[in-house]
Amino acid sequence: MPDAAFDDIARAFDSRATFATFTRTCGRARVGAMMDHAHDLACVRAATDRLLSAVAELDNASLAEPSRLPGWSRGHVLAHLARNADALVNVLQGRPMYTSAEARDADIERDAARSLEVQIADVRESAARFQTAGEAPADWSRTVELRNGITDSASRVPFRRWAEVELHHVDLGIGYELEDLPAEFLEREAAFLVQRFAGHPDIPATRVTDGTRAWTTGREAGSPGITVTGRPADVVGWLAGRRDGVALEVHGGKLPKLPPL
Repeated sequence: MPDAAFDDIARAFDSRATFATFTRTCGRARVGAMMDHAHDLACVRAATDRLLSAVAELDNASLAEPSRLPGWSRGHVLAHLARNADALVNVLQGRPMYTSAEARDADIERDAARSLEVQIADVRESAARFQTAGEAPADWSRTVELRNGITDSASRVPFRRWAEVELHHVDLGIGYELEDLPAEFLEREAAFLVQRFAGHPDIPATRVTDGTRAWTTGREAGSPGITVTGRPADVVGWLAGRRDGVALEVHGGKLPKLPPL
C-alpha cells in the first residue's frame, strides 16, 4: 500500500468538498452560476475513454510495475478507480460511500493483481454503473454524504469522479501528463485546491496565479505576502502533490509547504 502522504492524496479525491464552478464544453471553461452535472458526466465519460484506450496498450507485466504513487502498482491504481466508481454510485443512491476504511483498502489490495483484461473490464463496467446512476432522474440540489461525514451537493459528484479519472491516469505513468489534462479541468481543479487550503493556519497567505486567473489561499490576511506563479499544469501539480513546485516562480517568500490533502 502507499505511504501515508500519497494514500492521503488518493483518499482525498474520495471525500473532497468542492465549490461553485464552471460549465459547458469539456476542455474550455466558462463561468456558470451552478455546477452542471450533465456536462461533467460527459467529461467523465471522455476521460474514462482516454484512460481505457491508453491502458489497453499495456500488458500484464506492466500492471505489476510501480505507479507514480509510492507503494501502489498500476494495478492498485486501476483497482482504486473501479472501486471509487462504485463508491460514488453508493453516494448518489443514498448509501455509505464505503463500508469502512479498512474494507476500502482491502478491496483495492484484493483487486490489484488481476489481469489486464479483468482490470479493463472492471474499470469500464464500474464506470458504466456510475454513468447510469448519474443519468437517472434525481434532485441534483440535494445534499449527499461522502466519507468521514463530509457532505456536498449531489451536482458536484460528477466533478469528483472526473478528478479521480484524470489525476489517476497521470499517476499510472504511461505517457499521460498534467500538461495533457483539459484546460477546463486544470482551472477548476486549481480553484478547488486553493479553496481547500484557504484559512489553513500553517500556510502563509498566498496568491496563486497561472498568468490568467488568480486565487488566494492560506491564512487570512489583508493582502497575501507570497505570490506563486506558474503554468496551469505546474500549479495543479504542486497543489495536488504531484510536483515539487520547482517550476513555479515565487515572490515575497519561500514556496509554502502544503499539508497532505
